[in-house]
Amino acid sequence: MKQSKNTSASLEASFGVRLLTAGSAACIADFATFPLDTAKVRLQIQGEGQVRVPLAATANGATVVSTGGPTPQYRGLIGTVSTIVRQEGFRALYNGLSAGLQRQMAFASVRLGTYDSVKVLYQRVLRENPEGLQIFTRVLAGLTTGGVAVMLAQPTDVVKVRFQAQNRTTASPNSVRYRNTLSAYRTIGREEGVRGLWKGCLPNVGRNAIVNVAEIVCYDIIKDCLLKYTSLEDNIPCHFTAAVIAGFATTVAASPIDVVKTRYMNSKPGQYRGAIDCAIQMGRSEGASAFYKGFVPSFARLVSWNIVLWITYEQLKILIFKPPRKEE
Repeated sequence: MKQSKNTSASLEASFGVRLLTAGSAACIADFATFPLDTAKVRLQIQGEGQVRVPLAATANGATVVSTGGPTPQYRGLIGTVSTIVRQEGFRALYNGLSAGLQRQMAFASVRLGTYDSVKVLYQRVLRENPEGLQIFTRVLAGLTTGGVAVMLAQPTDVVKVRFQAQNRTTASPNSVRYRNTLSAYRTIGREEGVRGLWKGCLPNVGRNAIVNVAEIVCYDIIKDCLLKYTSLEDNIPCHFTAAVIAGFATTVAASPIDVVKTRYMNSKPGQYRGAIDCAIQMGRSEGASAFYKGFVPSFARLVSWNIVLWITYEQLKILIFKPPRKEE
């Protein structure tokens, strides 16, 4: 039987320090990967409102039916990033960054900073086998912290998506919807009411509950398995491996909901009756593949985001958290 290894999970800190550490690590990860997130949003909203129309053409006496439509502005991850830089400048890749950082401090601090505490609470209530992986307990903790965090941080997410989707080159200066973060909050509140700031909250709660399970719970379980069944120690190689696997699982699980969330949040008032109507219209007009639009940049972003997040968070825990007190 292998000896137990020292892990950062045994380190302790106050509730406030846990929230601040988690939020800070998420802000660093968001800043490092924000251009990929902007590219993902642009790809996800591309084709919105367009209907696939069969076009008939005659070739060698036979009628060939093809799907017509405008030439897409963005193609692939690298193509999207280069197009944005060429047409709008490098700074456009960071449109909505301030709202993104606000979101992380409000969102990630809760979903990540409270995860261990909620997990311990469920462990006491459910009394799962402490020697096992306690998957049910971890999943419940992930769903809980993810859902609560979204409801608190939803306005920041709406503003971030609106900024990222805004293309300043295709609109006249007078028709640019949002000049800065504060004006975006005011404009949305004035034109759409308080409900506008919580637009898409339901699909976002669903998305982020799934993301939390696929991201935090997956990382938590994989890290424990790597420490238990391999020679890896609780260090950067272990964190890197667990983060890559968690990032892939998150992308596969959350992409369809993420596309619907982005489309719905960015929609004009009255365009969709709700998130479900948005999903139905999108599937009807663009096909099933629309739900995985922006998959490559989403995968690149989530994997890189997870790597930066978990390595930063684990290192901050080592620097800031303290070993548990020994009972005398």
